[in-house]
Amino acid sequence: MLEAAGRKSSRQAVLLGNAGTKRWIYFGKGARQEGLNVVFLDWKEWERLRPLLLRYREKGIFLKIDPPLWDSCRLDRLNQLEGHYQEQLMAIASLGEDFPLQFLNRPEGILGLLNKQDCKKRLIQAGIPVTDILEGAGDNGRIDSAQKLLELMDDRRVFQVFIKPVAGSGAAGIGAFRFQPKTGRMALYTCAMENPEDSGLVNTKKLRCFGESRYFPGSQTVRLLNRLLSLDCIVERWYPKEEAKGYSYDLRAVVQDGRMDFCLARLSKGPITNLHLNNHPLPASQLGLPSQVFQEIENICLEALRCYPGLRSAGIDLLLEKGSLRPRIIEMNGQGDLIYQDIFNENKIYRHQARMIRQFCDSAYLQR
Repeated sequence: MLEAAGRKSSRQAVLLGNAGTKRWIYFGKGARQEGLNVVFLDWKEWERLRPLLLRYREKGIFLKIDPPLWDSCRLDRLNQLEGHYQEQLMAIASLGEDFPLQFLNRPEGILGLLNKQDCKKRLIQAGIPVTDILEGAGDNGRIDSAQKLLELMDDRRVFQVFIKPVAGSGAAGIGAFRFQPKTGRMALYTCAMENPEDSGLVNTKKLRCFGESRYFPGSQTVRLLNRLLSLDCIVERWYPKEEAKGYSYDLRAVVQDGRMDFCLARLSKGPITNLHLNNHPLPASQLGLPSQVFQEIENICLEALRCYPGLRSAGIDLLLEKGSLRPRIIEMNGQGDLIYQDIFNENKIYRHQARMIRQFCDSAYLQR
């Protein structure tokens, strides 16, 4: 546990994160630039939060929660790891009942975004444009086999979809699937792969395409589809995305304190745009989009964030439909604030967070 020097305020700012990571380092840099005193608490010692609250019981704590690091690439452990993280978040939330504890993003808000399906349904209920969900009949709409998926795609006349585990991030377990009903040809793009040593499903962080000229139950593509769908997945319509410089792209917007702080395009030749898959970042300002489109993007992001009043900061992924440039939200992340193209330049996002936290800490003193 480390403490950073800075100007004192009524509440003590604390970062619960992972020592030595870019999140830890660059939030600390932003805090120093904004004169914010921060105590850094590593996730390995997260249970020391209670003694820390006792130490600062009189003045209280303002907490920022970064995601924990997971040391497993096994996709069949996703739900277990996510479940453990949810328990930790709920335990932290319960501390707020006994101690003067406030949050940049409340644990309940972070929890609300961890489940992609629940988040998407909340946005739909609010009338916010999103990428559509495909749901089957019975079993709560769950599509848990390749056969069910193909039947649903044929029934809806939708022949390209994304398959995503409701838990997890960083393209872990995501598949982009195309099916041509006339020929039976299939193509599945994914970073998932069966481990030859134990037949477990692992995340390789390398995008591959598995294809078949026709459907048959024992094929590699169908087998892999069945394995992915067994993870408890959400299935979404795959929309053609707008293009720039010969690439299709989507956007990551970081929205904080009522404004869009950063918007980055992720350019890709393939369907999955995560930057760690050797895709290409480009500041959205260089896309040549009309100012009206940027205003629509910001408005939609702010509307989405209002659906989660416990969040002051969120990373939001959007696409622009090819041709119409209509924005649709793909998903939201309550801890999606790490953008390399920002931290290695202005560090604008973390500086803004530090400024927000300092203001909240100071206002807590003024309200006494």
